[in-house]
Amino acid sequence: MILRYYRWLFAAILFIYIQSGFAQATDKHVRSREQLWLGYFNQTRISKHVGFWLDIHYRQTDHFIDRPFQLLIRPALTYFIRDNIRVNAGYAYVAHFPAKGFDTTRPEHRAWQQIWWSQKYSGLSTLQWLRLEERFNRKIANDVLEDGYNFNYRLRYNMSFFIPLKGKEILPKTLFAAITNEVFLNFGGNIVYNTFDQNRFFAGMGYQFSPHLNAQLGYMNVYQQEASGNSYISTHAIRLFVFHNLDFRKKE
Repeated sequence: MILRYYRWLFAAILFIYIQSGFAQATDKHVRSREQLWLGYFNQTRISKHVGFWLDIHYRQTDHFIDRPFQLLIRPALTYFIRDNIRVNAGYAYVAHFPAKGFDTTRPEHRAWQQIWWSQKYSGLSTLQWLRLEERFNRKIANDVLEDGYNFNYRLRYNMSFFIPLKGKEILPKTLFAAITNEVFLNFGGNIVYNTFDQNRFFAGMGYQFSPHLNAQLGYMNVYQQEASGNSYISTHAIRLFVFHNLDFRKKE
C-alpha cells in the first residue's frame, strides 16, 4: 500500500516537472560548468527498528577543481519499517562557498524527512527515495551576510538501478553498472518562476568490496533552473560516492 501511494505521487511529480519544462521552453539561456563531487554515505543499524544516517559531500567547480563549491553534512535518525523500507528525519548544514571574485561563504540549514526503499530482482537491484526538505538560506547582499533567512520547501524523488556485470546479484567483489535519476521541485511563498529546481542524472560503474561497502564512479549531469525562470545551468560532473553500511544488532 505504501509503495503504491508513492508510485502515484511520483507520477504527479513527473507531470509537474514536464509541465514546468514546457512552460519555460521559450527564451531559455543555458550556461555550462564542470565540477567534481565527492560523497560518503553511512547507514548504521543498532536494533531491529532504529539506526542512523550520515552523508558528507565536498564539491569543487570550474574546470572540475579550480575552486571549492559546497560542503554538505547531513545526519539523521532512521526507523526501519522492514529491512528494505525505512524512514529518516534529520538536519543538514550546507556551506555555499563564494563565487569567483567574492569572499563570503553563505550558510544554509535544512530539516529533512525521507522514505527510502529498495528491491531486488534477478539481475537487477533498485533503490528509491522520496525526500522533503525545509530550507533556510541565509540572506546575503553585496558579499555581506544579512540578518534572516529565505525559506522554501523542496521535494526530491530518486530512482536508481544497479545491474551486476557478472551473475544475477551484487555480491562482494562484483562490478556493477549504476544508473540514477533524481528530480527536484521547489515550492513555497518565495518560489515564483522555478518550481522545477533541477534534475540529476548519473551513469557509472560500481564495485562491491564487501557486503557493507561499495564505491561508484561516473558522470553526472545536473540541469538546474535559476530563480529568474529562463536561465539554466548545465553542470557536467565527475562523481565519486562511497556507500558504507554497518549493522550492530546482536546476532541471535
